[in-house]
Amino acid sequence: MIGRLKEFVKRHWPALRLRTILLGVLLTVAALPVMSAILLRVYENTLVRQTEAELVAQGAALVATAQAYWPGARPPPPADTRAPDYYRPERTSIDLSSGNILPERPLAPRARWTPDAAAETAALELAPVIDGTVKTTLASVLLLDSRGQVVRGYGRGGDHSALPEVRAALKGEPATVMRENGDYYTKSKYEWLSRASTLRIHHARPIVVEGRVVGVFLLSRSPRALFRGVYEDRGKILLGLAVILGLLVIMSGLVSRGITRPIVALSRSAREVTAGRGSVPQTPSTAAIEIRDLYEDFREMAQAIDTRSRYLRDFAAAVSHEFKTPLAGIGGAVELLQDHYETMSAEERRRFLDNIAADNARLAQLVTRLLDMARADMARPEAGVAVDILSAARRVADSQSSLRVIIDLTDDLPAVAVPEATIEAVLTTLLENSRQAGAKSAVLSAAVETGQLCLAVQDDGPGIAEADRERLFEPFFTSHRADGGTGLGLSIARSLLAASHATITAVASSRGARFEVRLPLA
Repeated sequence: MIGRLKEFVKRHWPALRLRTILLGVLLTVAALPVMSAILLRVYENTLVRQTEAELVAQGAALVATAQAYWPGARPPPPADTRAPDYYRPERTSIDLSSGNILPERPLAPRARWTPDAAAETAALELAPVIDGTVKTTLASVLLLDSRGQVVRGYGRGGDHSALPEVRAALKGEPATVMRENGDYYTKSKYEWLSRASTLRIHHARPIVVEGRVVGVFLLSRSPRALFRGVYEDRGKILLGLAVILGLLVIMSGLVSRGITRPIVALSRSAREVTAGRGSVPQTPSTAAIEIRDLYEDFREMAQAIDTRSRYLRDFAAAVSHEFKTPLAGIGGAVELLQDHYETMSAEERRRFLDNIAADNARLAQLVTRLLDMARADMARPEAGVAVDILSAARRVADSQSSLRVIIDLTDDLPAVAVPEATIEAVLTTLLENSRQAGAKSAVLSAAVETGQLCLAVQDDGPGIAEADRERLFEPFFTSHRADGGTGLGLSIARSLLAASHATITAVASSRGARFEVRLPLA
């Protein structure tokens, strides 16, 4: 099950850049304190609104009871519960983050008039209900008459008509405000983190009988303390912390799978490849894009190093073999001259000296061609090159004295992005090989292909054996060693062309040898 899940994740893992992973991790870590503070404030605001909702519910219940027991009130007609506007939930209105916090509720000044007799009678009837409510909810409940005078509760006989929430209730609109709590005292040194600790919620609700406001219930209560709420809701908060920790684990896994583990695996495989064992592992599908590119670059580098190592090994063996023959000839001739110089005739001494000179000339030619090959291997593309192939072909043809060169090229051929010296060196090598093979003439032709110019060199010589066609471009391979051939000309030509992203191939031909050089257009 876990294995299938891992395979599913690997197949559907998005390709992420390294900077995206790091940015996501840093933003997540940076956002955690902000998220915690925001969540704490949201939770505290929820506690305040919950207190308001509880006061609204208590006030609605008390008002409904007062309307039923109010002296002289006629029973209301039966309500139609199927009416669309029958159920009207009252939304909370205060907001701790943006709401206005009023000063502590002042003591009610002495009223200047006699309390309403109906309100006092109702207060006596509602006393058990009010007392039971206060006992259970710990809220302060005041009953005011139609002029805002306290007829039941703390400050009886006082006048609260100047309070904004009471004025709104006397106009028939319930109102809730936040006020400072004068009875508050610090219980914990951490309470400064909570704004609601020093507040008290006040809710005024009108008592409407037969369309007239006959009284007001004024309720107040402190909201639930933040830390007490945290303790009471510890299960939910622990769940939130678990989610945050899970998010951190996920981000750590993202960094591990996208960066750390692929780099460790690549480092380990690099050591194994350096020691000559193992190979580059497959690119992890969960790695970052830059890490994937690093894997591909490392794989290409390892292949190039392996290819270059084999090439150098084979090249060293070929150089040793090529140098061994003339060096052996020179050493043998010198040894004979040293041992039998006095007894040799002048003709014999001349013959041995000529052999030494010939072998020395061959060694010098090999060294020169090897230097040419090294320069060709180190060649780099030139920017902005645009060469006319026709003029280069004419100069090479004019330099050939013992081979007739036919130029079958038009003047409208596009320029190629290959240096002129490279084109001349390659054509000279091909025409010289044709001359050494016994050809009498050669034809240069060209055709434009998609993004390339195909330059063909066709001679009338004996041609190339099919078995030798694939080996022509190997260093030191030549069928004209007796004529002074080094077998490096075509290798040098291929390296020079490769530096400009051009290629050379030997193709099958019914008559003579045919080479095709494909040059990129400028």
